[in-house]
Amino acid sequence: MKILIASGIYPPDIGGPAQYARNLYETWKGRDHDVKVAAYRWERAFPPLVRHFLYFLKIIRKGWKADLILVLDTWSAAVPTMLACSLMRKKYILRTGGDFLWETYAERTGDMVLFNNFYGKDNAAGPEFMAKLSFKERLVFKLGGAALRRAQVVIFSTQWQKNIFERAYKINTKKSVIVENYCGARMDIMEPENRTFLASTRILKWKNIDLLKEAFAEAQVEVKRRGLPDIDMDTSKAMYSNFVERMHRSYAVILASLGDISPNMIFDAVMTRTPFIVTKEIGITDRIQDAAIFIDPKNKQDIVDKIVWMADPANRAVQAKKVQALPFMHSWEDIAREILEIGKKK
Repeated sequence: MKILIASGIYPPDIGGPAQYARNLYETWKGRDHDVKVAAYRWERAFPPLVRHFLYFLKIIRKGWKADLILVLDTWSAAVPTMLACSLMRKKYILRTGGDFLWETYAERTGDMVLFNNFYGKDNAAGPEFMAKLSFKERLVFKLGGAALRRAQVVIFSTQWQKNIFERAYKINTKKSVIVENYCGARMDIMEPENRTFLASTRILKWKNIDLLKEAFAEAQVEVKRRGLPDIDMDTSKAMYSNFVERMHRSYAVILASLGDISPNMIFDAVMTRTPFIVTKEIGITDRIQDAAIFIDPKNKQDIVDKIVWMADPANRAVQAKKVQALPFMHSWEDIAREILEIGKKK
């Protein structure tokens, strides 16, 4: 098949869509498909609209002969691809990642609203919801929503996001499917080389890193008071391969965001067999609940208590065994095959 992957980012960019795009590219290439990637590169030097128009032209150039066009976001790649496909009279499949609108709103306003509550009562985007948005955000809601509704198929990674988006964006449930996120083969069991809680993340308000830092500082005091060995937290970023290796050697992973649909970081913790503390506002509860320590991301004391509990080596050992027992695996080969099957059926 001739396949075009449309993604806002691609390595060396860091982020979930970039990893998703590269791994699908390599997997499909390995199966002798003719695969191209359209990502923003030099277009970023231009202002909005111009940048999007140039990307629209890139989609036409690379996608004119494509049998399958897969879009990996709901805005920067999705809207130009929607318009290009309308001109080319082609269909496209859209795979959602996070929620660009919610992330943008939280960053602009500082309103620490949970993703699950963002769209309003029962996740229906009514007049009160629209009144909160800026002009740009209303545009994102309307055009991003159009890209979702016009897609041949919308792929979600979790039922949680599927339920929210179908109501908020009025998506036809018959064209919504789930392809779960990547969770790789297990690495060798390794005892931690340090007492570090790995919390690497993008510095965005919805990632809740400021509250996490406050909670961790208080937890460090309590850990010392209890006579346990000192703990520290690592929030630095790294290339993916280095990040996974660092995780493999760490004491624990912690994620306290206001909503994470299907976080690669937690599936990487499962892959590396590293115990983890994770926000309860998450879409993969069914996959990780047997081994997760859940926290309320808006309750600092809850975060403190769970960090202190995990800081006890005996408790950490219990959690490590639970993580090791988690059965879920989902390879890039699985994901690539499932997406192609969806494209052929539709």
